[in-house]
Amino acid sequence: MTLLIDLSGRTAVVTGGGGGIGRAIAIRLAEAGAHVAIGDIVTERCEETAARIRESGREALAFPLDVMDDDQVRALVAAVDAQFGRVDILVNNAGGVSRRMFADQSQRSWQRHIDINFTSMLTATHAVIPIMRRGGQGGAIVGVSSMGGSRAAPGFAVYAACKAAMESFTKSMALELSADGIRVNCIAPDHTVTPGNRGNRSGPVDPTSWAQPSPQIEDAMCRAIPLGREGVDMECGDAVAFLCSDLASYITGVTLPVDGGTMAASGWHRGTRGNWTLAEGLNFD
Repeated sequence: MTLLIDLSGRTAVVTGGGGGIGRAIAIRLAEAGAHVAIGDIVTERCEETAARIRESGREALAFPLDVMDDDQVRALVAAVDAQFGRVDILVNNAGGVSRRMFADQSQRSWQRHIDINFTSMLTATHAVIPIMRRGGQGGAIVGVSSMGGSRAAPGFAVYAACKAAMESFTKSMALELSADGIRVNCIAPDHTVTPGNRGNRSGPVDPTSWAQPSPQIEDAMCRAIPLGREGVDMECGDAVAFLCSDLASYITGVTLPVDGGTMAASGWHRGTRGNWTLAEGLNFD
């Protein structure tokens, strides 16, 4: 028996789908057979991802989108409904963060963090629910959280709080929407190579322009991650495609770490001698 992820005939909406994890999710959903609408604030990235999807033989809608504008979020969902007549999958991926200690953060800054990372997800979810219910075939809603949602994140406190709220909201929605056959889950990535964390924050996605970590940083990163490497965006795409598919038909209300084992490690890491330690110099041998 061959198990395949088959999303043929389904329509997906991916916010922040023009670059990084969102782009990988959009491409993976299309490769599994879905038509995909991509909302992204960077127009070039929207169009590039849509073109990539059309090359795979699926339909794509590129929709320039500022998720901090509730009207634009609802307009995206309405445009998808008008073009495809259905929404089967929603991926709440859009988000953003800048590092700053909370005591040094302005109210305007923390409100922007809340709007982009949490309020946008509430708006998109609220907009798709009646369309999924109208279709009568259920649906899948997936949020892209972060390991910061379940552990301390100094310098990223408001962002992490938004992700924790997303995960709690996911559990509540899993119950509220269960009678409609709508499943609601999250993935929680950790260290993942994306254009943003390689300095390519605007314009087309261009890996040739990406800044590379120093050998010292690369070594420290690999020792902190049990699987010994950073994740790649398509691994998040794989996880989301699975959660949206019939292979996950009995999974709802969960947050799936896509983190190379960092949550399981919970502070344990490989020391410079290769041994597992909580702090360099402690001896657990």
